[in-house]
Amino acid sequence: MRAICGAIIVAGAMIGLGLTAMGIGTRYQMERVPTSMVEGKAQYEPSLVYVHQMDRPLIFILVFLTCVALVGLAIAFVGLAYHHHRRHHELLLARQRATGEPPPTALK
Repeated sequence: MRAICGAIIVAGAMIGLGLTAMGIGTRYQMERVPTSMVEGKAQYEPSLVYVHQMDRPLIFILVFLTCVALVGLAIAFVGLAYHHHRRHHELLLARQRATGEPPPTALK
């Protein structure tokens, strides 16, 4: 269950990051800087917008969703590792019940 919950959290964060990327693209698609003057009219070309130049709410949601994705991945990996650990111990217990001998230890 833990692994599934982590995967669902990651999926939600990825959807949110995709929507954020579309929002950033829509917001800054027309950022242009004047490069030269031709016949008294300024010529504009697209410019790069760096993270420190972006709006604070967009930066916040970008950082927040990235953190949520990382936490969700951690939950998924730890949950999956715990799941496999429990299944391994269940297998050892079933083997002990079937054969009657004690489970193997690392000291043998």
